[in-house]
Amino acid sequence: MSQRSERRGIHVDQSELLCKKGCGYYGNAAWQGLCSKCWREEYQRARQKQIQEDWALAEKLQREEEAAYASSHGSQSQSPAQPSQSQPSLTPFSKFEEKKTNEKTRKVTTVKKFFSPSSRTAPKKESHEGKSHSPSFTRQPSLETDRVSRDFVDFLKNLQKPGREIHKQSRAFIESMANKKDLGADELSECVQDFYQNMSDRLMTHFKGSSEKVERVMDQVEKYIMTRLYKSVFCPETTDDEKKDLATQHRIRALHWVTIQMLCVPMDEEIPEVADSVVKAITDIIEMDSKRVPRDKLACITSCSKHIFNAIKVTKKEPASADDFLPTLIYIVLKANPPRLQSNIQYITRFCNPSRLMTGEDGYYFTNLCCAVAFIEKLDAQSLNLSPEDFERYMSGQVSPRRQEDPGSWTQSAPIVNPVISQIHRTLDLLTCLEKRQQQVLDEALTMQAELNDWQDSVAREVQDILEKFPLEIKSRASAIDAENVESDRLPPPLQPQVFAG
Repeated sequence: MSQRSERRGIHVDQSELLCKKGCGYYGNAAWQGLCSKCWREEYQRARQKQIQEDWALAEKLQREEEAAYASSHGSQSQSPAQPSQSQPSLTPFSKFEEKKTNEKTRKVTTVKKFFSPSSRTAPKKESHEGKSHSPSFTRQPSLETDRVSRDFVDFLKNLQKPGREIHKQSRAFIESMANKKDLGADELSECVQDFYQNMSDRLMTHFKGSSEKVERVMDQVEKYIMTRLYKSVFCPETTDDEKKDLATQHRIRALHWVTIQMLCVPMDEEIPEVADSVVKAITDIIEMDSKRVPRDKLACITSCSKHIFNAIKVTKKEPASADDFLPTLIYIVLKANPPRLQSNIQYITRFCNPSRLMTGEDGYYFTNLCCAVAFIEKLDAQSLNLSPEDFERYMSGQVSPRRQEDPGSWTQSAPIVNPVISQIHRTLDLLTCLEKRQQQVLDEALTMQAELNDWQDSVAREVQDILEKFPLEIKSRASAIDAENVESDRLPPPLQPQVFAG
C-alpha cells in the first residue's frame, strides 16, 4: 500500500488551514473556516441584518395593531377623545423604537465610550455598581490576580502618562463587564474584541505605527483583563461548552485502541529521546487547562507542537513535514485526552488577541489542533484503513487490535497501543533479568558460605594437630628482686627534696 493511500483519511492540505475568503490568514472551524477578521465582519453583518428584520417585523406588527384598533372602533365611535385614546397604542411602539435604538447603539459602541473625553468621570460611578454586582472581581481577588495586577501596574509605569490611561480604561472595561453576565458568549467575545481593537488603534497612533511595541502592550492588557474575567467568561452557562467537553472526552476514551501504525505516525517510541518528547508533549497539552490567559494557553499548544516536531526529527533523522505533524498531533491528543478541550479551544477563539490566531506559529499550531479535534470527532474505519466490521468491534471493546488469532504471538506481531504499556513491558523484562541475576548471586553466596565453613573447620583441625604434636609448656613467672625481703616495711621512707632559702 502506498504512502499516499495510507494517509487518505488524515492528510490535510495546507490551503485548507487558511481562511475560506482567501485573505491569507489562518481560518478556524469555530468560525466556519474563516479568520477572526472575516468572521467578525460576517457576524456584524448578520447581526445588523437581524436587527433590521426585527425592526421591520415590529413595524409590521404595529401597523397590524393600528389597523385592528381602527377597524374595531367604527366611524360611530369617532369622537374628539379618540386621538387621546389612540395615543397609548403609539406609546409602546415609541418606547420599542427607543429601546431598539439604544440597544443597537450600545452594542456598536460598547468600548468606544470609554475613550471619549465626556465619559472620563463615568467609570467612577460605574465602579460602585460593578462592585456590588460582582464581588469576585474586586472583593475576593486571588493571589494570581493580585500578582498579575501588580505586574501590569509595574509594566505601565514605564509608559508614564499613556500607561495611566491604559490602566484606567482597562479597569473601567472590567467593571463594565461585571454588569454583562447575562450576555451570551458571542456578545461577551464581541465586547472584548471591540476593546482590543479600540485599544490597539489608540496605541498604534501613540507609538506612531510601531507594531512591536503595540503587540507588547496588548499582551499585557490581555493578560490583565482575561485573568480578571476568567471565571465569568470561561465555559459560561449560556453555552454548551461543557456538554461538548464530555462528548469529546468520551469519544477519545472510546478510541484508546488506536495505534501509531493506524495513524501513520512517523515516530519510534522505543528511542528514549522520542519517548521523552512524547511525554513532554502530552504534559504540555494537558497543562493548557491550568492557564488563564489565552496567550498562555496558546504557548502550551506551541510547546507541545515543538516537542512533536523534535520527536519526528529524531526518528526520521531529518526535519519533519506538515504531513507528518498533523497525524502525530492527533495521536498525542488521543493519548493525552486533555481536560475541557472544547472549552479551552472556544475560550482561545473568543477572547485571544485576533492577531495571534491569524498569523505566526501560534496561529498555525492552534489551527492544526482544531483540525485534529475535528478529525477525532469524524474518525471512521476508512481513516484508519480498517474494515467497518473491525472498527465497530474495536469501538465496542469486543476485541483489541493488539490481539491476533495466535495468543502466543500477538505481543510480537502487533504494536503496543500505549507508550505507558510499552514502558511497562520494558520494565517487566528488566525485572525478569534482575531476578535471574539475583538468584545467581544468592547461589554463589551460599556456595561461598559453605566454602568458608569448610575452611574454618580445616584450620581448626590443623591447629589441634599442631597442639598435639607440640604441647604448650607454661613456665613460672620470674619474681622481683626484693620479693623475698620480708622486712621491707621497716625501711625508712625515701628522701624528699627540700628547698632552703638562701
